[in-house]
Amino acid sequence: MKLSLMGRLFLAGAVVALAAGACGGGSDGAQPSSSGGKPEKTNLVVGAVPVPDVAPLQIAIRRGFFKEEGLTVKMEPIRSSIQALPALTAGTMDVTLFNYTVAFDQEEKQPGSFKIIADAFQAASNTFVLVVPADSPITKPAELKGKTIATPGITSIGTLLIEATLKTYGVNAKQDGIKYVEMPLPNVPQALKTKQIDAALLAEPFISAVQKDQGARKIADLITGPTADFPIAGWGASAEWVKKYPNTLAAFQRAIGKAQQLASSDRKVVEEVLPAYTQITKEVASVITLGTFPTSISDIRLQRVADVMYDNGWLKNKGNAKAIIVGQTGT
Repeated sequence: MKLSLMGRLFLAGAVVALAAGACGGGSDGAQPSSSGGKPEKTNLVVGAVPVPDVAPLQIAIRRGFFKEEGLTVKMEPIRSSIQALPALTAGTMDVTLFNYTVAFDQEEKQPGSFKIIADAFQAASNTFVLVVPADSPITKPAELKGKTIATPGITSIGTLLIEATLKTYGVNAKQDGIKYVEMPLPNVPQALKTKQIDAALLAEPFISAVQKDQGARKIADLITGPTADFPIAGWGASAEWVKKYPNTLAAFQRAIGKAQQLASSDRKVVEEVLPAYTQITKEVASVITLGTFPTSISDIRLQRVADVMYDNGWLKNKGNAKAIIVGQTGT
């Protein structure tokens, strides 16, 4: 029997969680990097949630950008940034995709422990949305008071986006009885269908899928107003790793920077790699809404995340983006 689009995505989500990461080419020995000294460490394990956000990593692997720098990179699928922190600390993982809320939270709890070494993904309009079932009586965010909302992680950047957006509609998530249910994105469509939840945060490709398969309705774009063009994630490493492997760090930054530049200027390049590591089909890749891929780290841009966290009670003190960045900063 032919599966619906949602069925294929659900199965893909289950498979991706278990799949081995792709490996880049290159020799075992250190090769001179395109500029600077030889990398001190040449074989890297890089943690990444298998979503469109990390397309530049796959571009850098598949187009040989890491190889040019003397690096061999293996992508290791992870479910969240928090899951990767122990591996970074233990040294079994070198670099990981860092949800920026996790980065600022860790900086407040353990100052100087982790660093952001490159930007990765910035959200665009309709890349993160709140949806409700087709026949739900809820028509606007203000009607979510006391309701149950599914989110990928209670302390994830997605939940921060929900709270910041609801605030603009006069809803205080904590005071107005919003109940969160932590739920992986592949599980959300079925939960919506069976009314286990009242609403859910979704990202692509699941937005397009639930709209097509179920007629689910979007009631709020989470990337608007105070969260317009919001920074979502960057590549991070432990402060110890950054200090120990300066040439490796520089080589990684050059390779991923080259890939970010390519991804930011040519959507087709992103579409080409998505089916290879996310199992999003070529057809879906061509129509989903994508965010943007910044080509440099901006402390001003990242500071917005810390400010929204502080304003919504996620941080006790205002975070300092400059303190967690290693690399070029700017506007």
